[in-house]
Amino acid sequence: MNAPALHIDPKTSALVLIDLQYGIVGMNVFPRSSAEVISNASKLVQAFRKHHATVVLVSVGNLPDAHDLLNPITDAPALNIASRPANFSTLVTELDVQPSDLLITKRQWGAFYGTELDSQLRRRGIKTIVLGGISTNVGVESTARDAYERNFEQVFVEDAMASPSLEAHQGTLKYTFPRLGRTRTTQAVIDALG
Repeated sequence: MNAPALHIDPKTSALVLIDLQYGIVGMNVFPRSSAEVISNASKLVQAFRKHHATVVLVSVGNLPDAHDLLNPITDAPALNIASRPANFSTLVTELDVQPSDLLITKRQWGAFYGTELDSQLRRRGIKTIVLGGISTNVGVESTARDAYERNFEQVFVEDAMASPSLEAHQGTLKYTFPRLGRTRTTQAVIDALG
């Protein structure tokens, strides 16, 4: 079955990139390296800015006292916050952060809960979000699920995301994203903006 043609209206669409920050991109990820993800994300950022579309850069971080850190009992505990480098939440320089970009700091996996992301998108008339980032099955998927429940159209940029586990990345692409939106490549999204 052929995928439907993709058209992205720059006036009502936003690029939302998840956790492309030094503390995350240093992980070993699959099916492509963090450098490849960043390169494709940078191409998307440039294309969205060229068309005067909204660019949202999301990072995850916690307050110095760590009282805002989620800490439920799990079988796979999160890394200790004390082990995080000082630049953990700093966005990578390749994104070339601009004053027009929306910067969102989240305290958990998803970018909607406890942040102003939803209100900022709605105030700009955004109907479609284009998602990428690291990691596919955690921050990106959690944000995508929340966006779906808020009735946003979504486009997932498969080659602008990766995960520490190839199986988790592939599982999200195969089972979750098709039910929440459309999956495309960086070039397909750029072409759809033109």
